Amino acid sequence: MAEAEGDDHDRRVIKNAPKAWKADIWAHFGFYEVNGKLDKSYAVCKICHTKIKHVGNTTNFTNHVDRWHPELASTTTTQKVDTSQPRIDESLVSTLPHNSERAKRITRSVACFIAKDLRPYSVVENAGFRHMLKTIKPRYKLPTRATFTDSALPALYKETKAKVMESMCKARRVAITSDTWTSVATDSYVTITAHYISEDWKIVSHVLQTRAVYESHTGAHMARLLLDVVEEWELTDKSVVLVTDNAANMISAAEIGKFPHVKCFAHTLNLAAQRALKLPAVSRLLGRVRRISAYFHRSTKAKHLFEENQRVVLKLTSPLKLITDVATRWNSAHDMMERFLQLQAAVHATLLSPALNVDESEIVTLSRADLANVEEVVKTLKPVKDATVFMSEESSPTVSLIAPVYAQLLQSMSDTIGDQPLIRDVKNAIKTDLLKRYNSEAEKKILHTSSALDPRFKGLPFLTEEERLDVSTEVTSEAASLEEVIHFYL
Repeated sequence: MAEAEGDDHDRRVIKNAPKAWKADIWAHFGFYEVNGKLDKSYAVCKICHTKIKHVGNTTNFTNHVDRWHPELASTTTTQKVDTSQPRIDESLVSTLPHNSERAKRITRSVACFIAKDLRPYSVVENAGFRHMLKTIKPRYKLPTRATFTDSALPALYKETKAKVMESMCKARRVAITSDTWTSVATDSYVTITAHYISEDWKIVSHVLQTRAVYESHTGAHMARLLLDVVEEWELTDKSVVLVTDNAANMISAAEIGKFPHVKCFAHTLNLAAQRALKLPAVSRLLGRVRRISAYFHRSTKAKHLFEENQRVVLKLTSPLKLITDVATRWNSAHDMMERFLQLQAAVHATLLSPALNVDESEIVTLSRADLANVEEVVKTLKPVKDATVFMSEESSPTVSLIAPVYAQLLQSMSDTIGDQPLIRDVKNAIKTDLLKRYNSEAEKKILHTSSALDPRFKGLPFLTEEERLDVSTEVTSEAASLEEVIHFYL
């Protein structure tokens, strides 16, 4: 709206705007009186007496102040949009009631996410997580961390525990496995897992609990813990069999708790292989290979040159990395030596390259005799590695595998004509350690009976004729007793 210039001769009194008009701009504008009433068709500037047509809003008056009286603009507060207020589309979206079925399902799914993916409770306070949920379901209001800690997760645990117990109660026998471990924060825990065959003949496994252990890990304490688990999960009538590692305290716990006990075969293999790796001659070879591997991991220059030599010397399109072993996994030492042999030509070419200065290339290399020994050690450990991989790749490894694989390993570790002294020592170390395991009559009975019931090994070719006959008699007798029980109940 165009402004009307003030009349120099018109000096009538400018009356204030009605009090109901709250805009700050009315501090600088008013109206003339005509016949005793305010003439609201034009507003009058109190500074320069300019008349501006009033059309129902204050835009023209604000523009006038900004243009002709800028010194007043800073003191004039114009009506602005409050950014803290929700937009119209947002204000129209109502929040889901926290007790509605939809909100409960979403809350439960978040609790499942925390439990299954082992996320901390604090994840519900993370900005990214909250933004994701807001995008997926704008109407859903994410509960606080305390809600998940105090109610959502405990309710989910209670519900899941009831389902697990209902499923296990239908099983006739249950095996439990126990493993103690230490967290990064050096806190000690024990995890108990249950295994059984379902009604549709499928192997089912459940992690029953992971519990902090503050007491000393004595056999008595571990036995009490295991017995508490059996009682809590109502397994007292399930003929529970215990599977643990070869630790003395766990063997003692099985005896105190009167559990039929089977030692973990993977742990048995690890102990036997570790004994061989600790032989002075083998340990020296490992140390040299490990030092070379570590060198190529820490030197950027050597690593780049090593990759180039793999392409040139070995014709590899995708360069490989040397492997460094982990103390707690014996097979990583085998993999380290095997990879070193695979790439040793490129390793040799890199270490002798003029591109590396003398200081960088000062590293222990392996002689031809050392390389031959590494190759022989890898070959000797191959059956143990194959057994480890075989057990690991089984989706549901059963105790029936132990006896035949164990017998095969003992045969593989027998001395053969032409074995070097180092290889004889390696075989001897592994065989000696294996012979200390599974030598009680109770363990043998469990292993041999299980293998006899497995169609793959029912002929028991790894036993003598006399042993096969004894096992067959035992299995037949037990089957007959079970048949009598069935007829009694029928």
